[in-house]
Amino acid sequence: MTAGAVFSSLAGQDDVVDQLQSVVHDPSTLTHAWLLTGPPGSGRSVAARAFAAALLCADQGCGQCPSCRQVAAGTHPDLLFIRPDGLSYGVKQTRDLVLKAAASPVYGGWRIVLFEDADRATEQAANALLKAIEEPPPRTVWLLCAPSAADLPVTIRSRCRLVVLRTPPTNAVAEILRDEGVSDDVALDAARASLGHIGRARRLATDAETASRRRAVLTVPLRVNTVGEALSAAAALVQAAEAEATATTEELDAPEREALRRAFGEGSTGKGVATAVRGAAGALRELEERQKSRATRIKRDALDLALLDLAAFYRDVLAVQVGAGIELANASREPDLRTIAESSTPNVTVRRIEAIMTCRERLAVNVAPLLAVEELTLALSGRSAPV
Repeated sequence: MTAGAVFSSLAGQDDVVDQLQSVVHDPSTLTHAWLLTGPPGSGRSVAARAFAAALLCADQGCGQCPSCRQVAAGTHPDLLFIRPDGLSYGVKQTRDLVLKAAASPVYGGWRIVLFEDADRATEQAANALLKAIEEPPPRTVWLLCAPSAADLPVTIRSRCRLVVLRTPPTNAVAEILRDEGVSDDVALDAARASLGHIGRARRLATDAETASRRRAVLTVPLRVNTVGEALSAAAALVQAAEAEATATTEELDAPEREALRRAFGEGSTGKGVATAVRGAAGALRELEERQKSRATRIKRDALDLALLDLAAFYRDVLAVQVGAGIELANASREPDLRTIAESSTPNVTVRRIEAIMTCRERLAVNVAPLLAVEELTLALSGRSAPV
């Protein structure tokens, strides 16, 4: 068994791996709160999970022992793994988490709290979290993950040791895919298209529906020549995001509902059944509310991903227009890039990219998706939204 093997899935993050492994080798340097930041897909959650595994493993992260396998599965008794389902993480949830984090380690080592998307904590939740980070139990370690340090209150980030991940280079992402059995050409195309997002690259390389949806998004620049086409393209983008969100939520929701019903003894008979049924009804309503919030988040994330694909396309158009010698995310669609590049100017392309970013901002503050995307596609066509 090899120490540090758990870090092998981090692509292009040698400095981060060295930083974390040095702490694993010398636990006296371990601080009680960490903030791992990096752009989407950079692997900040992967790094946090690998760090947790290495701290809990007797062989410093061998990747093969029961402890490492439990961390990978999220079932280790000394690891609390938090991933907010909805758009926010509330104060009640945070207080429950703080209570659980205060428990003593089961195996006498560390009690580790891995909080993905910690930037989703509400203001009240962040205040509750701050108190726990300020005065943690002696064997508790907090690992917070967020896109950037600025996404968390300064009171929290000032008490954390910062670890910054970068966007992995294309070759590093492609190498991970090759190691997983993906062919060279497919791995390289997916790595380029993902702009360094490892999870997205994996889906593009292995899931035909994901690749098909992306191809459909990239036809938008070629079919927004009229108002009618622009509005039709907007509807198609929103419908595609809704379809993807529906498929994802159905896959997640059904097992959760079934597990809850089993937990409350559905189908059982005897004493206490009526009380259990009433409890199950209340728990089911609470679960449905959480699932509804998660569905909203998944839909918004799916639409945002489509907008990022569009932005990457126009970035490539701009690179062609100005003769920049950079790697194109959409190199396989070079004829389309040149068609758009030759029919417009760099200034127009910049305005189109700005329109995409504006649309993302509006969606983030809950503007109606169809309205925001219609305004975007009209801007891409060179027309203004109707008054």
